[in-house]
Amino acid sequence: MPASSIFIPSPEPNVRLKLFVARPPTDDPVPTIIFNHGSTGRGVNKAVYSRRWCPSHMQDYFTQRGWMVVFPQRRGRGGSEGVYGEGLAADGSGYSCQPDIALAGFERAVADIDAVMAHLKTRKDVDFGRIAIGGASRGGILSIAYAGMRPESLVGAVNFNGGWLGRACPSHETVNPLIFKRGAANKAPTIWLHGSYDQYYRIAHCRRNFDGFVAAGGKGTFNAAPMGHSLLFKPLLWRKHLDAFMQRLEA
Repeated sequence: MPASSIFIPSPEPNVRLKLFVARPPTDDPVPTIIFNHGSTGRGVNKAVYSRRWCPSHMQDYFTQRGWMVVFPQRRGRGGSEGVYGEGLAADGSGYSCQPDIALAGFERAVADIDAVMAHLKTRKDVDFGRIAIGGASRGGILSIAYAGMRPESLVGAVNFNGGWLGRACPSHETVNPLIFKRGAANKAPTIWLHGSYDQYYRIAHCRRNFDGFVAAGGKGTFNAAPMGHSLLFKPLLWRKHLDAFMQRLEA
């Protein structure tokens, strides 16, 4: 069944977020995962902002397991209202490498996920004891960090090729580990699925991010696959790992 779309209030007055929601065929409360999109490449092509993000194979993956999956489109993205502003440079040159600007963009994304969580708490079809979070690229790092920032709310986090700044920014070596470590406060399980040939994040950088997360107290498993940044779209490379992780959440 294709995902349906709804609008919910955003953190900004008179601005609504668009959500795509796919659920299994039952009226009972079900476990739910929020699955987050990434960036727009370099951040200079505004035509990309309007593209909706709700991959059908991920809808099927979760709903076939009995989970509802929610794909938030953050402000200014995918049909959501407002201006897209997750760390863009003021001169229009795309994403800024300045840590303060990048981190402000991250905090803006966190506020949008807070709005999604507030919406889920109003729904009778959500099992509030089993809400997880996941995503790809910026959505992956956002999910790991958010789970630690809101540790009482989430039972696990899924990270595909996560990172906030790519290696074109020298500051990615400080910004990405800093954000990931925010996730360590949640002792729930996490899974990190990375491509060994990712064009944005070298696998050694990703592994250091994971090791720093674990050293700070986080719990998780790290898996590398012979793929680039589009690993999410190659289920044969990750399905057995994610199956095992989901079984832990469902136990």
